[in-house]
Amino acid sequence: MAEPPMSCDCFVSLPPGSRDDHVIFGKNSDRPRDEVQEVVHYPAASHPPGSMLECTYIQIPQVEQTNAVVLSKPAWMWGAEMGASDKGVCIGNEAVWTREPVAPGEALLGMDLVRLGLERGDSARAALTVITSLLEEHGQGGQCREAPEPFSYHNTFLLVDRSEAWVLETAGRLWVAQKVSEGVKNISNQLTIGSEISTEHPDLRSVAKAQGWWDGEGEFNFSHVFSPENPPARMELAKQRYRGGTELLQQHDGSVTAEVMMSILRDKPSGICMDSGGFCTTGSMVSILPRDTALPCIHFFTATPDPSRSVFKPFIFSDCPTPVPRVVSPQFGPDDPARKQPRFQSQVDRRHDLYKAHQVALNTMETNPDEGLAVYNILRDLESQCLSEIAAMLSGEIPGEELGDLFFDCVDTEIKFYQ
Repeated sequence: MAEPPMSCDCFVSLPPGSRDDHVIFGKNSDRPRDEVQEVVHYPAASHPPGSMLECTYIQIPQVEQTNAVVLSKPAWMWGAEMGASDKGVCIGNEAVWTREPVAPGEALLGMDLVRLGLERGDSARAALTVITSLLEEHGQGGQCREAPEPFSYHNTFLLVDRSEAWVLETAGRLWVAQKVSEGVKNISNQLTIGSEISTEHPDLRSVAKAQGWWDGEGEFNFSHVFSPENPPARMELAKQRYRGGTELLQQHDGSVTAEVMMSILRDKPSGICMDSGGFCTTGSMVSILPRDTALPCIHFFTATPDPSRSVFKPFIFSDCPTPVPRVVSPQFGPDDPARKQPRFQSQVDRRHDLYKAHQVALNTMETNPDEGLAVYNILRDLESQCLSEIAAMLSGEIPGEELGDLFFDCVDTEIKFYQ
């Protein structure tokens, strides 16, 4: 039996692809069904010179100042599959496999690089430099899911800010990047950068030539040169999802809003919203990045699986955000199976309060569809109300400071409705 596609999709719409002079970012995270996603806010911080940073598997030197970030992340790892910084930068990553073999041993996960790019880069371009520099120095590798069976991959990234986007595709420590200045773009579990290369690893072409993947003559097409001759089934199956995402973006080209992006992430016929056996969409994110820097960026998170049966809740960076512990998973310290050798030989319950309440609600929808649907419709009305309030704030009708605790309020309300 063919394997289901295992990973996710990232989307961006830049004017004139989106309405209201906003950049819109969206991402689904598809993972094993039992991998809980938490949403965590980390404030900006100063760090002593010479200090070290403990990532998922390895230590690297810490920088003296890190940005505030909000992350949607598998609870067992240090890194994140998607997130945003208070500098107006959003990043998401996807799994890919290339002709360059996945290196054995533990290094930086692609998800670590997402978080590091957000914490250290003040723009999409600066985050790109952070990620590529760390990739070249430390490499990428290590177990990528919470299971004892080995599973590792290379990564592609979509990095977005208020003015531009960058697609970054990697093969081991090698990389290539393409700048996107306008219109719509999506990435999935394949290499998409051809000959339209904006910047690249200095040894990229010489390595390809030395390996016999490129004859050194004519146009250099990265995806043709580095795509594996016999790609994993999950990469082949993801092609349909990638095409479906492209078609959905093109259908809305010129009118993409946060609501439109949410509808794309909820689309099941394309496979973008996944519910296939042991895999499902475990978390989703949509961001509004206004071109006008006087306006705040807004980041919506589900913090629960399957966006077609979840609600998006808005987060806005503020000086004193209200903590939202009910979407943060329990911590197990040195006893965590992710920290011990051998890795993941035991299981722990990582469910946070919202996840547990959402599971109960889904069971209600299965056993009592009318009651479950009524609750879900009320929550979708809450989502619509939030979107209306955000639109009013961005148009100047509502002061932004009135919405600073909206994420806390929405999570609290959602749990109450489930109960």
